[in-house]
Amino acid sequence: MQQRNSFWEQDTMSNTKLQDIKSRFEIIGNSPLLNRALETAVKVAPTDMNVLVIGESGVGKENFSKIIHQLSRRKHNGFIAINCGAIPGGTIDSELFGHEKGAFTSAHESRKGYFETVNGGTIFLDEIGELPLETQSRLLRILESGEFIKVGSSKVQKTDVRIIAATNKDLLDLTTKNKFREDLYYRLSSVTIKIPSLRERKEDIAFLWAKFSSDVADKYHVPPLSLTREALSKIQDYRWPGNIRQLKNFVEQISILETDRNIDDKIIDKYLPEPTANSLTYSGGGAEQNSGINEREILYKFLFDLKRDISDIKDSLIRFVSGNAVPPTPNSNLPARMIDHNTYPPAIIRDDIIPIKQYHPSEEETYEDGEIVENHDPESLSLTNKEKELIERALDKHKGKRRLAAQDLGISERTLYRKIKEYNLEEE
Repeated sequence: MQQRNSFWEQDTMSNTKLQDIKSRFEIIGNSPLLNRALETAVKVAPTDMNVLVIGESGVGKENFSKIIHQLSRRKHNGFIAINCGAIPGGTIDSELFGHEKGAFTSAHESRKGYFETVNGGTIFLDEIGELPLETQSRLLRILESGEFIKVGSSKVQKTDVRIIAATNKDLLDLTTKNKFREDLYYRLSSVTIKIPSLRERKEDIAFLWAKFSSDVADKYHVPPLSLTREALSKIQDYRWPGNIRQLKNFVEQISILETDRNIDDKIIDKYLPEPTANSLTYSGGGAEQNSGINEREILYKFLFDLKRDISDIKDSLIRFVSGNAVPPTPNSNLPARMIDHNTYPPAIIRDDIIPIKQYHPSEEETYEDGEIVENHDPESLSLTNKEKELIERALDKHKGKRRLAAQDLGISERTLYRKIKEYNLEEE
């Protein structure tokens, strides 16, 4: 009996410590999967073992890297988070390992890399699966011996850096496709932490809603939102492909646009995006994968939706000119695909600022029996032109922020950077 009490007291202390850590690092939720991931992070933090954090986009992988660093013996040394997918392949070696003066055309002076500047600290490598194979070889040498060589140098240097890597891809699957080194994978995954997606911890959604609603209320001086049972059930049943990041933006959107602070399921339906084919999820190596969808198929879907939207708008304008219809008003029920539900994070939709212009037939169009007839199709069917147009629109929409633009297009930042270079969009 005494042993049972002692075990119960030890377990209570452990739970108390876990709650303290959640409070310190603003971790919301109490699902078993989340607690297990957090416990693993706390246990591995005092060691120098490499950690691989896996999970879908938006689940908070970087937060876990900060927890591990702050609870480690390296907490007083440097910490840096690097998005491997955001650095161009031609410069990533220089960024990570540094370069010597004259190593390449624009190397006007020597430069220290991250592994040199954060010596003694922690480096968080997000989107590790985006690293080029050559860079993977350099990283493997650091993991094995702590040695690296600057670009353009022959001098071997030493560094003492703990590496925490993260990915939303199946690295083992990438090894079978010769896109990721198998030996590097096993070096990085000394300890693997799987962070659950939001749909795997539905019981935490109510707490997250309350937290985000309270934050918005404090920031913008508005009353916090409350949820009906039906509304809560609705958001708990939604898939949330963007996870916590998407839910946060969703709550902010409703908080700003809705005057009624008691949110029911009808209001939720107005803002909840429709699930789409490009809501790709991380498989974790064991779950089902949407392997049949790639970037080109996603691009084709965007092109078809765009063409369909143009046709809908054109039909509406033609009917309006001929007197058979009225122009859309702020309260009109617009077609679902005229609202950009694929935007991630979800954008604040303003259907009251859609410009309505008087339609005039172009030189390629003529009237026949009161109908407008096109002499030839003015829309370019070139995939290249459409791809360039979509990229320009995404960059303009997000004011040049490439990460958001890449998420909006459903492609990686690395692919977006290559397309920008290919179409010379940096000069425009």
